[in-house]
Amino acid sequence: MQTPKDQKPKELKVTDKRIFTPEGDIREEFRGEIKPSEPQLAKPAEPKPPEQPAQERREKNAGPPPGGERRKSVAEKAENPGTPFADFVQQLIAQAYMFLGMLRSPHAPKPVVDVAAARDMIEILTMLKEKTAGNLTPDEDDFLSTHLGELKLAFVQRTKTI
Repeated sequence: MQTPKDQKPKELKVTDKRIFTPEGDIREEFRGEIKPSEPQLAKPAEPKPPEQPAQERREKNAGPPPGGERRKSVAEKAENPGTPFADFVQQLIAQAYMFLGMLRSPHAPKPVVDVAAARDMIEILTMLKEKTAGNLTPDEDDFLSTHLGELKLAFVQRTKTI
């Protein structure tokens, strides 16, 4: 009778299925399937307009924006644009407000202040803002920026009173 110690372990075969070699070249078995793309010609950079003094910029920007558009108020920027990302962020914002004691949790009779958890939520939202920079719609960016600023202000005000 053989015991498990007497049996030889089965051999394990590892096959590298990556397309590229460590040097970045296409492996031989994939050369027929994949062809390198044509390099894109880079467009020349457009020259920047000369810098204006700050006073001239303020005077220039004093009027309403061109095209009849008006600037959004803080309340309009704080409105949820209704995208899945904004809905996700809204839940994190609500949790941060609950940790600051500004919203009552449905599971607790009184608002509870948890400064460390509020700080963590603000840091998570800040990280999300940094990682999604340039990938959000203007409405999503306004929504996140407005609430993040309000949360930071509320955090400072709450920690001063504690």
